[in-house]
Amino acid sequence: MGDAAHIARNFWERMNTNDWALAARLFAPDFELLWPQSNERISSSEDFVALNAAYPADGKWSFSVCRLIGDGQQAMTETEITDGKVEAVALTLFEVENAMIRRIVEHWPEAYPAPEWRQRWVSPISQ
Repeated sequence: MGDAAHIARNFWERMNTNDWALAARLFAPDFELLWPQSNERISSSEDFVALNAAYPADGKWSFSVCRLIGDGQQAMTETEITDGKVEAVALTLFEVENAMIRRIVEHWPEAYPAPEWRQRWVSPISQ
């Protein structure tokens, strides 16, 4: 099945093995990954594998897909990521061509305290 949602789920399942080369087998030859917040581009499967292998971690990385939206050629995931110490959320946009991931654009939003001026209109999500 070449549906982008299926391929995105498969990507995160492979990432959960911590076998970065296994995940990279889903990439098209002209694959690229963009991290807009840090203005970085990964332009090859080899660089993706090497970067993830070198990334400092306190344990095995775990990837849990909270939300997945997709259709034929595009998908979006909200994924919780942890190594047992670091906890993060990635919002990942997948572009798929010929059942291969052609492009990933990934956003890493950082949590921040709500400004005091909004308190009269909001409540904390965790209560």
